[in-house]
Amino acid sequence: MTGLDWLVLCGTLLAIVGYGLWKGRIRQTADQYLRGGRDLKWYTIGLSIMATQASAITFLSMPGQAYEDGMGFVQFYFGLPVAMVLLSATIVPLYTKLRVTTAYEYLEGRFDRKTRLLTAFLFLLQRGLGTGLSIYAPAIVLSSVLGWPLHLTNLFIGVLVILYTVSGGTRVVSQTQTYQMVVMLGGMALGFYFVLHALPSEVSFGDALHLAGSLDKLKLVDVSPRFDTRYTFWSGMTGGLFVALAYFGTDQTQVQRYLAGGSLAESRLGLLLNGLVKVPMQCGILLVGVMVFAFYQFHKPPLFFQQAELSRALASSAGAELSQVDAEFSQSFARKQQHLADFLRARHSSDEVQLATAQAALRDENVRAQALRTKAKQILKKAHPQTESKDADYIFITFVKEHFPSGLVGLFLAVIFCAAMSATASALNALGSTTVIDFYKTTIKPSASDRHYLIAAKLCTVLWGVLAMLFATFAQLVDNLIQAVNILGSIFYGPTLGVFLVGFFLPRVKGNVVFVALCVAQLAVILTFALSSIGFLWYNVIGCGAVVCLALVGSALAPSDR
Repeated sequence: MTGLDWLVLCGTLLAIVGYGLWKGRIRQTADQYLRGGRDLKWYTIGLSIMATQASAITFLSMPGQAYEDGMGFVQFYFGLPVAMVLLSATIVPLYTKLRVTTAYEYLEGRFDRKTRLLTAFLFLLQRGLGTGLSIYAPAIVLSSVLGWPLHLTNLFIGVLVILYTVSGGTRVVSQTQTYQMVVMLGGMALGFYFVLHALPSEVSFGDALHLAGSLDKLKLVDVSPRFDTRYTFWSGMTGGLFVALAYFGTDQTQVQRYLAGGSLAESRLGLLLNGLVKVPMQCGILLVGVMVFAFYQFHKPPLFFQQAELSRALASSAGAELSQVDAEFSQSFARKQQHLADFLRARHSSDEVQLATAQAALRDENVRAQALRTKAKQILKKAHPQTESKDADYIFITFVKEHFPSGLVGLFLAVIFCAAMSATASALNALGSTTVIDFYKTTIKPSASDRHYLIAAKLCTVLWGVLAMLFATFAQLVDNLIQAVNILGSIFYGPTLGVFLVGFFLPRVKGNVVFVALCVAQLAVILTFALSSIGFLWYNVIGCGAVVCLALVGSALAPSDR
């Protein structure tokens, strides 16, 4: 980190937190604090929705995901544009008409209070844990750059976000996210440019793409009908669709964004903007990771990207064995350079036979290199059982630290912090609102003053911020953050979406039946996660389908509860 890097990073953080605190100085009622005044424009809503979803995990884990597994992860988002159209036509008009503050208010009027409280509790559980992961992701970056302990970086990030979230509420969070999204997109665009710039002068963008495609990193669509594969076209268009419907239609972090719209049209346009931009944006971020992979075909990558853990293991009793694996890894990389020279020569001379031979040799060498990396991880895990067995989340930040020019390192760190603060602020805002509106106001203090509820909302936001920082201390136990967040959401989203669908489309089903259906379906999804190898996107289909089917059966068997 140079002085310029620190200037860019600190300047961005101070500007965002300062802006949030300045906008939050205006005196607000509890309704304005929780609902944002209901006058936001469609572009603010759209950017706020994207910023809420694009956490720091997106910018850290997705390039690493692409480095390891290619572009196939984008299939997770294939159902999102369809979901945005469906929600704009159905749920958004209903929420706007009812003028609800949280999505779960609707359920009490449609069913009963216990159904409302259970769905709200499930939201608090999964979003509270997910927020901890959102804080932990940038903590990896700062601890890696500065050598700080993770608990200290978790505290630093959490306190920054709590300051302006508590100060300004929904409106300030949404307005601040507009500028954060600009920083994020601009930073990643510059990052992509410098990844290409770092490639050898004789390697063009087309060469890098062709090389990545030869090593199976550009496969966007998998149409195989497999249930044990996480990312396929079918899981994206079914499970991904259900995830998007549940996340944007029932998760308060997103519902709160478009409920602040100045009109139904503004809210709809904000959602549709997200549907239009989201898939290309995710493709771009994944492509950055693919280009980093191409770069490391010409420059020797670390045997294990978590350098601190690798150094510790090399100094332990496992050092000799690791050194031997690293030597074999270096030999494999040296052989790969000859195959790469053959590949480029054949590609530039259009010699198809030599090109096919070089591609086959590269694939074989890549398999050997991956096997050596796997062996090294096993040795690391054996030497220190608490070591992370995967290093995908460290791949892009390692590249940034070693190969980005001065100033751009600070800008990338600013991107990570902006993403972390935007996602965390939305989550804390929604967690505080749900706690006050769905629990405190309904069951503890139903007749307090407006100022009392305003203070309660701020205190609950602080409380959830503290809990999220505690959850973040356990995030290092997961393998890949982007997948951990999506798996966590998929466990809870399906059953919750099922309850809302029953409420919208099955008017004869009443509260007791849907409450039991929700409990059984949620248990079924948890058991599916624990006992099967089914791809996590299918959890959403299973959970939603189970609630709807059980509600229909229960309503038929208990006609008195219709």
